[in-house]
Amino acid sequence: MMYTSTRDTSVSVSAAKAVIDGIAADGGLYVPKSLPSVDYRSMLGLDYAARVEKVLSAFFDFDVKGIADKAYSSFDSGDPAPVVKLDDKLYMLELWHGKTCAFKDMALSVLPHLLAAAKKAEGDSRETLVLVATSGDTGKAALEGFRDVDGVKVCVFYPTDGVSKVQKLSMQTQDGDNVYSVGIKGNFDEAQSAVKRAFRDEQLIGALAEKNIVMSSANSINIGRLVPQIAYYFSAYCDLVDSDEITAGSKVDFVVPTGNFGNILAGYYARAMGVPINRLVCASNKNNVLTDFIETGTYDINREFFKTLSPSMDILVSSNLERLLFEVSGHDGEAVGAYMTKLTDKGRYDVSPEVIDKIRTIFACGYADDDDCLEAIAEAFDEYGYVLDPHTAAAYSVAESRELSYPTVIASTASPFKFAPAVLTALDEKVGEVTAKTLGLLSDITALDVPVQLAEVFTKPLRFTEIIDKDEILDFIARKFGE
Repeated sequence: MMYTSTRDTSVSVSAAKAVIDGIAADGGLYVPKSLPSVDYRSMLGLDYAARVEKVLSAFFDFDVKGIADKAYSSFDSGDPAPVVKLDDKLYMLELWHGKTCAFKDMALSVLPHLLAAAKKAEGDSRETLVLVATSGDTGKAALEGFRDVDGVKVCVFYPTDGVSKVQKLSMQTQDGDNVYSVGIKGNFDEAQSAVKRAFRDEQLIGALAEKNIVMSSANSINIGRLVPQIAYYFSAYCDLVDSDEITAGSKVDFVVPTGNFGNILAGYYARAMGVPINRLVCASNKNNVLTDFIETGTYDINREFFKTLSPSMDILVSSNLERLLFEVSGHDGEAVGAYMTKLTDKGRYDVSPEVIDKIRTIFACGYADDDDCLEAIAEAFDEYGYVLDPHTAAAYSVAESRELSYPTVIASTASPFKFAPAVLTALDEKVGEVTAKTLGLLSDITALDVPVQLAEVFTKPLRFTEIIDKDEILDFIARKFGE
């Protein structure tokens, strides 16, 4: 399996190098030259780790045996990605049973093992500096996933005023001798842009090389982060078949809350590989740049940026959309590169009618503002006794606004305890300063146990409290790791 860049199809690298590098030298994203074939029927009756291993083996031609078993051994459920039935047409795919109680664990528990295997395959003995921009959940999952992994350092940048209290504390109190987290005065898009620039900064690359350090990424721009996510679409479909909720071959819809487009792009790949998915429904919050794009064919970030109750979706530059554009344009790297240049220079680009029509045959869209999300949380709890976090609530709201012609699976992306104040507000409870008692109150009301790993962030010592300006990110990396 060889990989190329979304911006230059003359690029050709091994699967291992694609994982190690994280991003192509031209700033494009690595994609397989052709999608592998995996028959979902071969996964029926298998456990989750076995399904993941089939997907990993299809994309990566180095040794991935046993990686999935290791990755999911610490999850709090026998099934890392259970499907929960709400009614005859509506199901929840719970993706938050990992170490950090968010869907990012589904891939970031795999990536450290995948990176180690890739480096072994390439004979790469350099130290790896994993750079991460986060809107909340990716950062903690990367810190936890790479904690104390030999030959790796990980540095996370997060918007200091753009994440929840629990998210921030979880990053500031992270254990491990090889981890760092830094708050920035700015938003996720600015952090993500700076991290992407770091991979192309020759001076920084040279300074790190003198220390025998190479940069990589744990964001979903890294194909090693994205591929494990494809597996849970296969698994959810197989679970529905195995439990006789649907017959093999019948179609389903998935509704996915998304900001950076990685989560739903994994569904696109699963569909292209043969999972019988009818529509992938892109659910946005008030930062509805993706909804507008699917509806109009114009991607425009020249708009107001909103801080919402679903901070992990507070994103305007959706990096993984680049991979979708590459696929639906017939692997036209020149066109994709031109789109990305226009986005950088003008803050917008327009795709052709042919391209947006192809996208619309697969993707539907909708968005929910904060009031919609609060209403959805209250409704789901009242009707089903099911507790949504604000991100999943956006997807639930969008799903409820649609006629459910097919069985519909909502990707549930975080534990409600990560966003307890918003959930409590939706359930008509007054919330003051966020403390461990806030989580306890939510537990009392819902009869759900507070995840230990979330409760302890209020008592652990703060280790990382540095805050820098968004324009200082590259200087920080050079100072911290290159001197």
